[in-house]
Amino acid sequence: MLETSSVHSEKVLVVGLGQACLDHLGTLDAYPREDGKCELSGFYIQCGGPASTALVTLARLGVKTSFLGSISDDAVGVEITKGLKKEKVDDTFLKISAGYTSQFAFIAVTEGTGNRTVFWHRGSVPHLKPGDVDLSVFTGAKILHVDGLMVEAAQEAARQAKARGMKVIMDAGTMRAGSLELVALVDVVISSQRFAESLAGKSAPVEKILYMLRELGPEEAVITLGPKGSWGRGGQGVIFQRAFPVEVKDTTGAGDVYHGAYIYGLLQGWKMRECMRFASAASALKSREMGARKGIPRLGPILEFMNMTGM
Repeated sequence: MLETSSVHSEKVLVVGLGQACLDHLGTLDAYPREDGKCELSGFYIQCGGPASTALVTLARLGVKTSFLGSISDDAVGVEITKGLKKEKVDDTFLKISAGYTSQFAFIAVTEGTGNRTVFWHRGSVPHLKPGDVDLSVFTGAKILHVDGLMVEAAQEAARQAKARGMKVIMDAGTMRAGSLELVALVDVVISSQRFAESLAGKSAPVEKILYMLRELGPEEAVITLGPKGSWGRGGQGVIFQRAFPVEVKDTTGAGDVYHGAYIYGLLQGWKMRECMRFASAASALKSREMGARKGIPRLGPILEFMNMTGM
C-alpha cells in the first residue's frame, strides 16, 4: 500500500493540511433577532473547509494536490470524501477514524450582500497529531498549505516541508494558541481581517500589521479584507489590490479560493502583485455562486475576467 501510494504521490505538487467540512447553507432576507424565526428562501449543501477548498481551487486550475486531514466514517465524513474525490483531490492520506463525528457547519447567507453568519462544530474526531504527519511520500511536492486548526500537526508539517525545500503557505484565519509559532515557520502568511485585528488591534494601520507579520518570519504577508481588497508586503514593498466588482451571492469560501489561487501564482513563479491580482479575481468569481465550491472558476474564465475588467 505504501509503495503504491508513494508512486502516486510523486505527481502531487501541493499538499494541504487542515479542515474539511460539510456546509449547510440557507439564504434569508435579514438575520433574525435572538428567539425569533425566519423562513429560508433557499437551502444548499456543499463541502467546504479552508485547506481542502484551497486544494479544490488548485485542482480546478490543473494542479495535482493531496489533502491531509482527519474525519470520521459518519454520513458527514462520507460526503467530505466524496467531495474530494469528485474534485480529483488525492485523499490517500486522509485519516478516517471510526465512531466519531466529522466537522460540519450551518451558514446563514443574507441575500443582496452575500454576508454570512457561520455556526460550526469541529466534530468529535481527534485532530491530526505530529506523529500522523509524514511528507516523505510527496517526493515532487513544491508547496505545503496549512490552515492552522490543527496547530501542532501543522507545525510539524511545516518543519518537514522546510527540511525538504518546500515553500510553506499559511491561511491565518483565526488566532489560536500556537498560531504565532506557526506563522514563524511559514514563507507566506495570508491573514484574515479577524486574525490581523487579534494580532495588532482594530485601529492598527495595515502597514503596521504587515510589518508585524513579516517580523515573525514570513517572506511575504497578505491581509484580505473582503470587498475592501487585499494588502501585501514582500520584496516589492507594500502592495494594494482592489476587490474585483461582481454581483455577490455568497462569500463562503472566498478567502479559501484566494489562497488556492495565490498558490497557483507561486507555482508559476509570479511576483506578489501578480499573485494577489489573480487570487482576487478568482475569489470574486467564486462569490457569484452559493457555497464554498460551486463557483470556483477554472483558469480560462479567470484570465478572461481579468482582461475584461482591466484591473
